[in-house]
Amino acid sequence: MHLNYLANIGRYIPEVILVLLMVGLIILEATYKEDEKNRKYIFIATLVGLVATLGALIANMSGKAEAIFSNSIIIDQFSTLIKMVMVLGTLAAIYLSRFSKDIYESLKTEFAIMAVGILIGGFLLASANNMLTFYLGIETLSILSYVMAALKKNDQRSSEAGLKYALYGGISAGLMLFGMSHIFGVLGTIQFAGVAKMIPTLTSAQLAILMPSFVLLFAGIGYKIASVPFHMWSPDVYEGSPTPVTTFFAIVPKLAGIAALIRITAVFFVVDSPMKIGWIGLLIVISALTMTVGNVTAIGQKSVKRMLAYSSISHAGIMLAGIVVINDVGIRSVVFYGITYLFMTLVAFYITSIVQDKYGNDHFDRFSGLIYRYPFMAVMMAVVMFSLTGLPPLAGFVAKYNIISSLINSKNYALAIVLGLNSVVSAYYYLKIVRLMTLKPQESNEEIEGFGFLNQMVIVSMTVPVFVLGIFWETIMNLAAGAKLFIQ
Repeated sequence: MHLNYLANIGRYIPEVILVLLMVGLIILEATYKEDEKNRKYIFIATLVGLVATLGALIANMSGKAEAIFSNSIIIDQFSTLIKMVMVLGTLAAIYLSRFSKDIYESLKTEFAIMAVGILIGGFLLASANNMLTFYLGIETLSILSYVMAALKKNDQRSSEAGLKYALYGGISAGLMLFGMSHIFGVLGTIQFAGVAKMIPTLTSAQLAILMPSFVLLFAGIGYKIASVPFHMWSPDVYEGSPTPVTTFFAIVPKLAGIAALIRITAVFFVVDSPMKIGWIGLLIVISALTMTVGNVTAIGQKSVKRMLAYSSISHAGIMLAGIVVINDVGIRSVVFYGITYLFMTLVAFYITSIVQDKYGNDHFDRFSGLIYRYPFMAVMMAVVMFSLTGLPPLAGFVAKYNIISSLINSKNYALAIVLGLNSVVSAYYYLKIVRLMTLKPQESNEEIEGFGFLNQMVIVSMTVPVFVLGIFWETIMNLAAGAKLFIQ
């Protein structure tokens, strides 16, 4: 048994690196005096640790898919690719925190430490193969997220964001546990494979108990990905949290939740049964509502961060639409969408963060005339807005096209139409920023310090994939196609 566990650790190297990194960062942070502000060695260590984790994940891509630790964890190409995207998002958020004025200088190291801790929870959630590891993953993600949202402890909005996040998170976790307890009580197992085997054999009485239980289970995931009706916390938390925190929340917890939902759907509901019909029906309704509520509500926002919060809600709905198609094509489309979503989100939040640092707020009007002052940055922001809308030949268009195509091929015509109409609606608020940047006169000629040469190059480097993924998308789609789910 002990030798078995030691052998399993050999496939769990990325997670081991992250745990050691987090412990090392806590010890290293404790060696600094309280008044020492520039704790650069912590950020160097974080960078090295995350790059090492990325290297270990790349090595795992070529390994055999298998279940480890008594089938509680799955290591496969699907989860490994999602983890790589999460690591890239974490690296970018930590870099943003280094120069952002929205986080107190003394707390920037704490942000890096907590980001690594949340990433560990994301890894656990993406690979979970039973309800216990699934719950541990969500709670590891959530508990540190509550603290991170309230990182600006002297800011009332940040404290409110942390409190709201904790309240919603606690309620959704309780609902999820209640649903899990019913599932275990009826089926007598917490293993995903064991649950999947028993679902087709359920009696009418068991179905009557389990259908609401799976709805409660969805509450836990729906809260993490901010799907309707579990999205109410998202705009307030995104707006109140420091911008690097908001950037991090928009990527890592959301992609981890999507990965877990894909695995649950693909494992539990492959075989036709009343449970499958009910679950897919639930996903279709929630996907349509999430896209529509996110886009319609974003129209009236005056804060760019709040608009991007509602935008991220709508993108969660689009990814849910891909999950409705329970086959390799749907999974491949969602993985590709997640990769493009990473770069589009990062560029939008980076530019918003720099503008907010300069003016103290992120209202739409702060972007007026940006093209006359920083034409390169205005063009990059416009490219991302066009891509988020879904205009060709950018990555956002290809990502949405692949999901719509998979929906049409699976005869989910109504959801495909809803997705298409929502893309049209989203054009209003995305192109509003483009209009302000290009057609409105500039508010002032003041220099925006954050748009230094290095930061501009970083933003350009993150925008390039938006072009590349839109033109040479087949290569990435083939990579996503190779990211197969392993069912044990």
